[in-house]
Amino acid sequence: MEAAGDGEEDIGARLARVRKSYGLSQRRLSKKAGVANATISQIESGALNPTVGTLKKIVGGLPMTLSAFFDDEATAGTERIFFTVRDLVELSDGPVSYRQVGGGGTIQFMWERYAPGGATGRHDISHEGEECGFVVSGELTVTVAGRSRTLRAGEAYYFKSIQPHSFRNEGVEPCEVVTACTPPSF
Repeated sequence: MEAAGDGEEDIGARLARVRKSYGLSQRRLSKKAGVANATISQIESGALNPTVGTLKKIVGGLPMTLSAFFDDEATAGTERIFFTVRDLVELSDGPVSYRQVGGGGTIQFMWERYAPGGATGRHDISHEGEECGFVVSGELTVTVAGRSRTLRAGEAYYFKSIQPHSFRNEGVEPCEVVTACTPPSF
């Protein structure tokens, strides 16, 4: 995620701005999202940098997707067509980078980067929809419904996202993947 002071609005300030634009108190949003009020307070004050999962849960209490939360153009109602590398919204922080192209639409399109050892987490994930990806460089182990395969540059995957799945870079080089998911899962 972008660090405060680099010219971009930090996560806490953005959350406070969006929450207030919907007329919600921290307490009301915490009840709607099912997270502790203290968590929202700490994020907004900059004392806590939320995980993607926590932020997704909080934004779930708002009438918007996580991708729309990060997309100034989408929240302003302006259609954006072209994007530079600087326009790609970083949705995570750590060994897995999710850089989103656009946002707020029916397709989530991302450029993902997995550091060696980087993974989507200890537990499989599942959600409505379908997703696919194309490995641009490195290698990525994709596990879907208990079936695993290590994909290398030039190889791809496609599956229904309701199936439990996970991604891990077990290689020694970073892995870059271009992915799409519908409907957006972030």
